[in-house]
Amino acid sequence: MFSLSTCFQPQQMIVPLSQLINALHSLKNSATASVQALHKDFIPEHSSYLKEPSVSLRDLGLSEIRVSQLDELVSRLLPIPGPEEPPAVPSIWRSSHVSSDSFFHNKHGFSHRRLGIFGSPIFHRQYHSPLNEACSELQFLPVWIQSRGFKTLKSRTRRTESEVYTPAFIKGLLQRETAPSLDDLQTQKHLPEDQQDAFKKGFADGFMWSQAFTQRTQALLKRTRIILLVFLLLGIYGLSRNPFLSVDPTQMKNVTFEHVKGAEEAKNELQDVVDFLKNPAKFTVLGGKLPKGILLVGPPGTGKTLLARAVAGEADVPFYYASGSEFDEMFVGVGASRVRNLFKEAKANAPCVIFIDELDSVGGKRIESPMHPYSRQTINQLLAEMDGFKPNEGVIVIGATNFAEALDTALVRPGRFDMQVTVPRPDVKGRTEILNWYLSKIKMDPAVEAEIIARGTVGFTGAELENLVNQAALKAAMDEKEMVTMKDLEFAKDKILMGPERKSVDIDKKNKTITAYHESGHAIVAYYTKDAMPINKATIMPRGPTLGHVSMLPENDRWSETRAQLLAQMDVSMGGRVAEELIFGDDNITTGASSDFDGATKIAKMMVTRFGMSDKLGVMTYGDVTKQSPETQAAIEQEVRALLKDSYERAKNILKTYNKEHKKLADALLAYETLNAKEIQMVLEGKSLDQQIPQ
Repeated sequence: MFSLSTCFQPQQMIVPLSQLINALHSLKNSATASVQALHKDFIPEHSSYLKEPSVSLRDLGLSEIRVSQLDELVSRLLPIPGPEEPPAVPSIWRSSHVSSDSFFHNKHGFSHRRLGIFGSPIFHRQYHSPLNEACSELQFLPVWIQSRGFKTLKSRTRRTESEVYTPAFIKGLLQRETAPSLDDLQTQKHLPEDQQDAFKKGFADGFMWSQAFTQRTQALLKRTRIILLVFLLLGIYGLSRNPFLSVDPTQMKNVTFEHVKGAEEAKNELQDVVDFLKNPAKFTVLGGKLPKGILLVGPPGTGKTLLARAVAGEADVPFYYASGSEFDEMFVGVGASRVRNLFKEAKANAPCVIFIDELDSVGGKRIESPMHPYSRQTINQLLAEMDGFKPNEGVIVIGATNFAEALDTALVRPGRFDMQVTVPRPDVKGRTEILNWYLSKIKMDPAVEAEIIARGTVGFTGAELENLVNQAALKAAMDEKEMVTMKDLEFAKDKILMGPERKSVDIDKKNKTITAYHESGHAIVAYYTKDAMPINKATIMPRGPTLGHVSMLPENDRWSETRAQLLAQMDVSMGGRVAEELIFGDDNITTGASSDFDGATKIAKMMVTRFGMSDKLGVMTYGDVTKQSPETQAAIEQEVRALLKDSYERAKNILKTYNKEHKKLADALLAYETLNAKEIQMVLEGKSLDQQIPQ
């Protein structure tokens, strides 16, 4: 309760009641008028000038009245405003963060509220009087009390009414439109009453189903992440424990040098390695050392892998196979670790053979590459294993590559790859052996001559010859034959060299006749030219980009060619255009001789610029004709033109001389489409082909 002993001493005093009532009414009216004027003329910038009113009982002439009598009079004379009454005057205040109930509480330190003399919350300090409290309430009675937080030192500028202080996401949340309720949806859809319950039930079921589906999906994703993480950790752990997964050796007892055909020189060089593996004391007794590495170099398909397997099979030692690409991994250090594991296993099973195929992919030249920044670790480990501090006694490393130029120089030096064995394309003898080997594995007609096929497959590797035999077997099976014939092998050879037959091409009779005379012109010039290669076959069956062709069959592989042989090749090339000119006239020549002219021009240029076969230019070579002087270029062009012109005239003389044979051969091609060498000879000798070729 209040104690007024510090304010005044209670005394007995009689005051007219009318005087007290008039004073209170006057006080009330003046307070109300002051508040209304305050709201009317109030400017937020002037709020700091508001001060708590200072009124005492002595000023009002009520210093002698008792406190109980004063409370009773004020309670009877002034109304008690309810907590939810609207303000008498429109409020100009905005509510911010509420730290206390009034500005005076924040400013002057009121600690708690209590019911004042008007029955409404008022504030008190340590020293106060009932009249002071009444005056405070009278000043703010008709308006809502401002509620805001404490003023900070950083608030230098006054806030205006239009400013918004909520964060962006709260602002968006407050401005978001309210989602329609289920009743609103029913009203919008104009659902009848008998369907409203079903609509609500369906909506609830769908909502529950979607919630359950979302929960199941989230649970499944969580389990999937855990499983993938576990597998990733297990994979990394497995790579760290056993980075090379295929270190088990293989015994090559079924592969020997007898299975290697067409590479006699390579087999002879590797035979010494086999002897060393079988009996190393024979070589080390004189102080010799076992070769550490053998590099097999050659085109793809020449049998390098087969040779490595044959070495292990002949020596009867374990065979470790690895591809160069297996050492290149995304994890740092895995390639080097695999190399260490491979050599560790091999040393434990020495003597043995390690074969690394496609060596250039792991042993390439060491360069700074952003794509493979750690590839140098792998090749460095390989270099250390082959010729490092720890010897690898009894381990032979055989590498195979068709791109030896890309290998690092430190890898091919003596002490690592001591021997370099070249495995070339097989010659005619080697091709014959390879064909006989693969033909022995299929059902073959006894009349098949592998040597003829070998002569017509110059430049074929062992893998390509195997494919040829396989294509012939498939053709015979499609034709429902019991065995593979020579015709099937020729068909497979032409398919590989020139592409498949184009039987669907509809060629009219005129173009077919021109093609027959064109190809027969090549055949006549080749048949009656001394130094030309023997004819193998002539056909007017479209195949690949050509409408027909005449294939030549050298008797042996040509390691060099004479001037007469080169001129004969040019003459044969000119035979097609010459035949068209003589038979159909200058106005009916076609573009079919373009490839023939390309070949003839190339031979003539090589004779003049590379082979020194021009009397005018002598034996001097010209690497790049465009860099020569204009006079030299003109002389080269003149010599090439002279060679081509002479070749054209020689072909024309042959076709004029043998025009009857030319017509017979063209008619035979029109009748049978394809003729082999024996059949061409019969036609030119005037013999009938009815018994040889069924119509």
